[in-house]
Parts: sequence; structure tokens; C-alpha cells
Amino acid sequence: MTIEGVLPIWKPKGFTSHDVVAKVRRMLKIKRIGHTGTLDPQVTGVLPLCIGKATRIVEYIQDLPKEYEAVLKLGLATDTEDLTGTVVASMDNVRELLSPEQAMEAALRFVGEIEQVPPMYSAVKVDGKRLYELARQGAEVERKSRAVTIYKLEVLETDWSGEHPMIRFRALCSKGTYIRTLCVDIGKALGVPAVMAELVRTSTGNLTPDRCLTLEQVQELVDQGALESRLVSVEEALRHLPYVTLEPEQAAKAKLGQKVRLNEAQKSQVDKLEPPLNSQIAAYDRDQAQGAERIVGIFEWNQAASVLEPVKVLSQADEKSR
Repeated sequence: MTIEGVLPIWKPKGFTSHDVVAKVRRMLKIKRIGHTGTLDPQVTGVLPLCIGKATRIVEYIQDLPKEYEAVLKLGLATDTEDLTGTVVASMDNVRELLSPEQAMEAALRFVGEIEQVPPMYSAVKVDGKRLYELARQGAEVERKSRAVTIYKLEVLETDWSGEHPMIRFRALCSKGTYIRTLCVDIGKALGVPAVMAELVRTSTGNLTPDRCLTLEQVQELVDQGALESRLVSVEEALRHLPYVTLEPEQAAKAKLGQKVRLNEAQKSQVDKLEPPLNSQIAAYDRDQAQGAERIVGIFEWNQAASVLEPVKVLSQADEKSR
């Protein structure tokens, strides 16, 4: 039986994202598996894996907003911006300098579009080399800042009882956001060293912890032949995209990678989408046998020509209804 779809994994501490992929490949005996966003080894949380044909939609899941819960420790800084690194700065009088209210106010100022400089210990490439490779060689290079978005930030708890005050917060952010760097930048705004002490990814899009499986649960379901029941279909995984349902004749052309001209009702539907002009749209074909919609592919809406232009065809013309 062919296994394909999105498998939300709860990544354990101590595993890289690649470790998780390798382990699931061995369990499923399938090579075609990819993850949808790197998590550092000490970070736990939601890690969606794309299996089989679903590997073709990795980029669309990677682009989804992600939510994290983090613990920020004030008065301490490391070269990695988390507790795995070497301490480079320490301050033991933060409790006398700052109040929890001041720290909360500073954190909330980061909601919206902000500029971040990627940390040296990251997978960002500069002149063809990963920054973490250069960092391990003792080098530090200039990094360009880049815009990311913090859609929402909520302070969950403050603890001023220890030597280094701590703030636990939840953040919903765009792709490419470094929570480690956000913690450091909040500290800079307060005028004190800061470091990320803990991090958990609590969602990728609509994939939340309650939908995730541990690696042990995956093995149990594989042994029972019941893993398919826990996979998220490609259709569901792409429901965040604007979409249009094609007529049979249109779907036949779309599956061949041809441009598709929409009828007036469809054009009216597409023109109301956000954003309406030249956006990527998921096109669906109604499965007459099962009464369900099946994804045909991702298309670009050319409003001027009133046609859908293929970006990525996901359903082939000779594919039989399942």
C-alpha cells in the first residue's frame, strides 16, 4: 500500500530534524520523506514530515506561520544565543534594574514586522558556506538583516525569583524568524544580556500538538498497519491557499500542465480571493466516485488573460481515482 501525506511528528529533544527523517524512513521503508522546517536538537515540538508525493508541497508548509513557546533568561548571553553555547556576558543585578512590567512592555514592542540579523550559529548561507560552519571555525562574518513578522506575542509568565529573571512567552511568527535572536533583541531593548533558555514549537499552520505522533507511536502504528489513518492529506495541508474547483474538462487540461481558462462564475470567485492579483491558487477536481475534491495542482492566476497558469501539477492525467 502506498503511503503519502503529511505526518506531524512531535520532535523529541536531542534529535536533529534530519535524525527524525532518517528514523521515519527506516520505519516506513520509504526514502521519499522530507521535513518542513529545521528545529535545533534541543528544541521540541511540531515537525511535519511530507511523505511520498506530498514531498512536492514541502515549500508550502514551510511558508506557514509557526507558533512557539519560549523562555527568555535575562542577565546572561551566549555565543549561540541559547544555553548550549559559551557564556559571553553575565549580569547579576537585573532584578534591581528592571521590573517584570518593563520586561513585558519591551517584549510586546516586537509585534509586527521587525528586522533580524541571523545568528552565527544558524544554517543561513553566506558566500556558499553555512554560518554555523564558520562559527565553529571561530569566524564571525557580517550578516545582512532581514524582515520577519511577529504576528502575535503573549507573555505567559514572569519569574523574578532567581539570579537571572525569566520570561515565558508565546509567539506566532513568519517563516525565517529566529526566536533565539528575538530573545537577544528583547534583552538589547532592555539594555541587558539575554538568552533563550527553552523553546517548543507549538504549531505549524493548523498542525498542532494534538495531531502529532511521537516516534514511538509511529512505530506502533506501522506495526499495526494503521499509520495511514493519522496522515494529513495533501488537500487538507494546502487548505490555507486560495482555491478554485475546476470542471472536468478544465481539470483534464490542468493535469497535463496546460493553461486553464475559467468561466465567469470561477473568475468571480477567484477575483474575490486575497490577494486577488497574480496569486498562487490551489486548483481542485471533484472526484465523482467519492464526492470529494482532489488537488490538481498550484496555479498562478493571470487576471489580465483570465487564465490559470501552472506552477506545480500534483495530479497526473492518467491518475486513477482512489
